[in-house]
Amino acid sequence: MAWLAAGEGYEIALVEGRVAARSATGRTAGRQLKTLPKALKDHPEVDRLRRLAEWLDRHEAACAAQVDSWMVSSLPVPTELLARVWPDEAWQSALRDVAVVGDDPDEVGFLRDATASGELKVVNLDGETVRLSPRTVTLPHPVLLPDLDDVRDFAAELGIVQRVEQIHRATWHKPAGTAATATEVRDYAGGAFPTRFSLAARATSLGYRVSGGYATCKVRDSGTGTEAAVWIGEPYYEDETTTGALSWHDEDGRAVRLTDVGPVAWSEGMRMAAALYAGRKIEEGGDA
Repeated sequence: MAWLAAGEGYEIALVEGRVAARSATGRTAGRQLKTLPKALKDHPEVDRLRRLAEWLDRHEAACAAQVDSWMVSSLPVPTELLARVWPDEAWQSALRDVAVVGDDPDEVGFLRDATASGELKVVNLDGETVRLSPRTVTLPHPVLLPDLDDVRDFAAELGIVQRVEQIHRATWHKPAGTAATATEVRDYAGGAFPTRFSLAARATSLGYRVSGGYATCKVRDSGTGTEAAVWIGEPYYEDETTTGALSWHDEDGRAVRLTDVGPVAWSEGMRMAAALYAGRKIEEGGDA
């Protein structure tokens, strides 16, 4: 970002998301200062840049959240849309090196570029850079990727770091022999928290929605909308609370039998329950 004049003898700019200043005169002209001078703290240009930095942070988070939503919902994303948003640094950061699948469901590649003409450049699992121009692509959830361990090993060789957690996302697979009538999982029930508020705050900080007595996350699995929910206690309850059972509900709010829960919904529900449980209060000498 260009440096802007601010006050007598100073220039300011956004550097790594923060307002920085440098001297514009004298022997130290052009040298960035370690801290913002007191004379600039209330300067209108400084305030404007701070508000811009806050907006950029929100925009970056929103881009990452949208890419994450595409991935956990297995939604087809128009290639033309990726090409349009790619020049935006926040979008590019969220999309770069995400695994995508085009017309051939067996051909997985890591996204490296999207051109204005709607062409995608990806590195395939043979290490070759190829060009794709499908009408849409999907950002597959890792539980749907065959040979996921091999994909992870290859990504490590390439030094791939994803802004949106995808290939290294923790996954859970539904165990065999699930009871035909069961509608709840209690693997992560019983995690104690000092208050219901602290448990709800943990859910929110992890990006989950709190509604009524539940922490929830929505997923589209095989074209069907499903909501996973973990009981976290009655709203406004101030005493100690514990995590409850994990269950899934369809778009009409009806409980879904475990045998009918799709692989992505299962994995994401278990991931949420495990993440909530991990913040529980550990008694001295108790289980970690």
